[in-house]
Amino acid sequence: MRITHIRPEQYVVSRWSGGTTTQLAIAPEGAVYADRDFLWRLSSAAVELEQSDFTPLPDYDRLISVLRGEMRLSHGGGPVIELAPYTVHAFDGGADTRSWGRCTDFNLMLRKGRCRGSLQSLCAEAAGAAELTAPIPSEGFRSFTAAVYCGEGGVRVRMGETCVTLAPGETALVEQADNMPIHLEWKGRTRLMLAYICA
Repeated sequence: MRITHIRPEQYVVSRWSGGTTTQLAIAPEGAVYADRDFLWRLSSAAVELEQSDFTPLPDYDRLISVLRGEMRLSHGGGPVIELAPYTVHAFDGGADTRSWGRCTDFNLMLRKGRCRGSLQSLCAEAAGAAELTAPIPSEGFRSFTAAVYCGEGGVRVRMGETCVTLAPGETALVEQADNMPIHLEWKGRTRLMLAYICA
């Protein structure tokens, strides 16, 4: 079991046609997003254009949320989906996807057939605590990874005797062989994104 505290200066930032993307974590370690052979990737993009098209990723399932601002999405010219902050939308990475609205988003990409994952938010207005376990079955997978991203406030992430305290913009990456509970504690208004991956 290992908890890695990742700070903004450790993230990988790249430019794309509609703004910038900040890679928070990728697996396997050292994989390159542009090679399209990664297992999973966690990132946050600053969308600077009022309208933009998503990069097609046919080998991946995607889950997306908004940290700041608002986003509207349409897949293949279908209905427009409104995404308010800290709501989560799942879609096929190969879909022809167009977005509207300037925002900062949050993304989880999962290689089809090789891993399974979920993304959810935790929004609190006052001090509190929670115990987290994966909302997805882990049978048949060899490893379990959870990521806690602090969007606002602060949070203490603990598993067993190991703990880290996150400030806004920081990530805790929890790697383990079994799906053990993760304990969270916060002192005031807090906004978190929680990603779970079985591989």
